[in-house]
Amino acid sequence: MIGCAAHVYYCIKIPGISDLSSSNLFSCEISENSLYWIKFIQLISYYFITIKKNTMSVLVGRKAPDFDVAAVVNGSQFVDSCKLSDFRGKYVVLFFYPLDFTFVCPTELHAFQEKLGEFRSRNVEVIGCSVDSKFSHFSWLRTPRSQGGIEGVTYTLLSDINKTVSADYDVLIEGAGIALRGLFLIDKEGVVQHQVVNNLPLGRNVDEALRLVDALQFTEEFGEVCPANWNKGDKTMKPDDEGLKEFFKET
Repeated sequence: MIGCAAHVYYCIKIPGISDLSSSNLFSCEISENSLYWIKFIQLISYYFITIKKNTMSVLVGRKAPDFDVAAVVNGSQFVDSCKLSDFRGKYVVLFFYPLDFTFVCPTELHAFQEKLGEFRSRNVEVIGCSVDSKFSHFSWLRTPRSQGGIEGVTYTLLSDINKTVSADYDVLIEGAGIALRGLFLIDKEGVVQHQVVNNLPLGRNVDEALRLVDALQFTEEFGEVCPANWNKGDKTMKPDDEGLKEFFKET
């Protein structure tokens, strides 16, 4: 780690050390104050090399990373540029899946298609994303469901062939080069309001995504909050002590 500190020295001058080149790193005089700085740089290096590498980002409450990639839309049309910002003013459910022509993935894509009318009636755009090319998406879209395909899916499928979108949303599995099953609910202003990430074998519940859309839209419109297991039409509560007491009294 001292070697790392020596490297950082050239960007951040350490007080009390006139020359920290590799040739005299262990022979130069190092003051107590300089040792403090070296320890500080060691901690920073440890954070970026070890902790940061193994920490997944939480995007909730932050602007969703924009993207500009090729896609297939309406089940058959190629577009060379599809951006998140194109959907500003709408809610977006952006979900990542590992690969085309796999096993759990087509069940999820069909499940989203079956509920697409309900999403769009709530002003929600559903967008799927994987690291496959747009040509792979197109071929899969032309494959019948009975043969493991996703024929009939009409919402946008992003081609994250350069893996930039998966990396920006921190769902990319390094080494494998594919995405975990991440799902992000993005509001009309482009802010992430909900995220969930499943490992590869675990398919998602599309009804839960709809439930969260309903909860978000309710809180935006009425200012009340949605308790555990809330569904549209259920009782909500005011976000204060009296509201909680009233909720428990009536339930």
